[in-house]
Amino acid sequence: MTEAHGERRAERTPALGRASRLALDLSAVVSPLALAAPAAASELFALPKIAPASLAALSVGIGLTMVCATTSLLYLRLRRSASRKEDALATENADLKDRLDRAQFLLRTEPFVIVTWGGATGHTEVTGDASLIGGEIASALRFATWLPPHQATDLDRAVAALRAGGSAFRVTLWPLNGRVLEAEGRAVLGRAVLRIREVTGERLEAVRLRHEADAATRESNLIRETLDAIPHPIWQRDKDGRLTFANAAYAGAVEAKDGPDAVARVLEFLDSTVRQEAFRRRALNGAWTARTPAIYAGERRMVDAAEIAGEHGSTGFAIDVSELEAVRSDLQRQMESQLRTLDQLPTAVAMFDDAKRLVFCNAAYRTLFQLDQTFIDGRPTDPEILDRLRAERRLPEQTDYRAWKTHLLEAYRAIETQETVWHLPDGRTLRVVVNPDPRGGVTYLFDDLTERLHLETRFKSAMRVQSETLENLIEGVAVFGTDGRLALHNPAFATLWNLDANVERPHVDAFILRANALFADESAWAAIRGMVTGIGEAREVLTIRMERYDGTVVDCTGAPLPDGSTLLTFVDVTAGVSVERALKERNDALEQAGALRDNFVHHVSYQLRSPLTNVIGFTQMIADRVIGPLNDKQAEYAGHIMRSSNALLAIIDDILDLASIDTGEIALDVEDVQIDSLIAAAAEGLQDRMNDQHLKLVIEAAPGIGAFRADPKRMRQIVFNLLSNAAGFSKPGQTIRVTADRENDAVVLRVSDEGRGIPPELLDRVFERFETHTSGTRHRGLGLGLSIVRSFVELHGGRISVKSEPDVGTVVTCIFPADGLRPRVAAE
Repeated sequence: MTEAHGERRAERTPALGRASRLALDLSAVVSPLALAAPAAASELFALPKIAPASLAALSVGIGLTMVCATTSLLYLRLRRSASRKEDALATENADLKDRLDRAQFLLRTEPFVIVTWGGATGHTEVTGDASLIGGEIASALRFATWLPPHQATDLDRAVAALRAGGSAFRVTLWPLNGRVLEAEGRAVLGRAVLRIREVTGERLEAVRLRHEADAATRESNLIRETLDAIPHPIWQRDKDGRLTFANAAYAGAVEAKDGPDAVARVLEFLDSTVRQEAFRRRALNGAWTARTPAIYAGERRMVDAAEIAGEHGSTGFAIDVSELEAVRSDLQRQMESQLRTLDQLPTAVAMFDDAKRLVFCNAAYRTLFQLDQTFIDGRPTDPEILDRLRAERRLPEQTDYRAWKTHLLEAYRAIETQETVWHLPDGRTLRVVVNPDPRGGVTYLFDDLTERLHLETRFKSAMRVQSETLENLIEGVAVFGTDGRLALHNPAFATLWNLDANVERPHVDAFILRANALFADESAWAAIRGMVTGIGEAREVLTIRMERYDGTVVDCTGAPLPDGSTLLTFVDVTAGVSVERALKERNDALEQAGALRDNFVHHVSYQLRSPLTNVIGFTQMIADRVIGPLNDKQAEYAGHIMRSSNALLAIIDDILDLASIDTGEIALDVEDVQIDSLIAAAAEGLQDRMNDQHLKLVIEAAPGIGAFRADPKRMRQIVFNLLSNAAGFSKPGQTIRVTADRENDAVVLRVSDEGRGIPPELLDRVFERFETHTSGTRHRGLGLGLSIVRSFVELHGGRISVKSEPDVGTVVTCIFPADGLRPRVAAE
């Protein structure tokens, strides 16, 4: 500030000098004129006559004189004013110098570091005592060199905010040299100023106390947060037993919002009697522990609670052991389950403790060594068991048994698992695994390898047999590996494709190149190549027929193997193909003959039906004596004609029904059919025949069996044909039984007889047309009855089956859907 006043004074001094010099110049000019003015005036007034020019000169002189006088007066006034201001500025400069001296003195009384940014130069200036930061003054702005990392980062941010927006701050610093500093930043006259000084005296003590208080507060908050994080209820009481603190788990247990809420509402976790007992025990022993019930979040749980007395009260906690008890029970159940599982294992297991006493053995162990339960219940030691097994010759024969037993018992002091093989005197072979327990004791595992070794022997023998079989097969067999090379083949394969015996493991491409001389179908070989090399997305079974140039027909079959290899088999089917062609030609001829026969039968049946209808009609008229009277002989003949004609008409109707079924022209007229009425109507048509043959008919329909959806006409045909067939194969005095029942969602009809039965070799052909085996029976027919029955049952969406035993009888079962079917034109 003194320098500024000096500059302003220096600026005023030249101006005053210039004004003085102007005034002096004017005085030098005006003074002679002023001295000459009286003489000129005397002369003027003395003259009787004044010239105009003289008058003008006189006026100018007077004016100049007045200007000079005025200017002199003004100069004197300005000089007095400037002198007063100069004195005031000098006084102010002296005062500022005094203040500056006092400020510098005060600053030198304690160490400091001052950093300024900005000003006229715009540079950063650092001044002060470098000992404060424990280094050079130039490193003052490198905060990380003399401050802990977190404080250096915070100070960097504060300085950046000060320089950017003038944000003032004051912080306490704890530098690496152990001092306590205070950093203050603020904006002063357009500059950013940072002052760093050491905190001493009472302020240092206050800072340390504040720091310790903050640390204590943080530690207290950390402890409370830790207590809140503990999942067990924790609380504190004062000396009078009043609740003063509760953690979050305590608040959850008493269903409070938080710990302070539980304290404010005095929500207790333990019952009053338990708290009184805890207070009494704390007073006596300083601590109380007990397992007690408590209401935990609305549920009664079992907890392990404790309260420990302190200087200012007590601290308590509780651990919920309900789940622990449940886990302990579950663990016990699991152990029992594991023991039961071990008892079911085929591997013999025996566990001994560190005292070498048996603690567990499963049933397989007892069975393997034939140990009775009484001996096991006595918890014998391992040496005792070994001695007993040796006496019973159930241990391997040893020349030095003592040394062998000692070596075996060394497993109790071993660390790693041991494995040996025992060859018992009875021919069995055991694999023995001795697993030491880190807590002491061992576990024995005994696997009976006798069967396994026997199977391995049989497997090797089977492999030799298979190898010999493969060598002697007439079919060519080849296995190509994953690398596309021939891994295995038999002599028949080499002979079939003329392979060179000198070429070892040829590639599939080399094999195909050689085989092209006999069969050159590129598509077939491409398929085989793709299967062997695995080029395709899926490896599926491949079948190819090859008609070679030499007239041989070979069937090739390719199959993928589990290991990625490919099996190719080549079978010479030349003879079979020739026979197949001959059989196919014969089959075509038979089919044509069958079609011709069916057409002939259908045509003849249609042609016979009309004349036969006339014969029946006229015979009925004759039998009814419409034309005239008949004697007994004529009436008998008319009856024979009627029965024969009706039988022939039934056969023709059956043939026509089969023809309609074959052509798909038959239709079902579906309606509700009463099952018991259906059976009775069908049985009525055969009543005379039953009486003539002295057969007994039994109808068994379930009570309330009701009705189902079906074609009544076709259902009567089904039951009639089944009854007729049963009557034809029954002897006088035998019983024919018809049963009807509902099973699940189906109606089941069964017709059984006590006839001679059907031979087993004929059961598969009973439903074929024109199949009849009536020798030795009174039944005569074309073998169409059961065929028609099966067709009508299938038209109704049902199924039919036959069970028969020779000399016992036959049962025919028809199963129909109870809800029936919609009418359809033909069987599917």
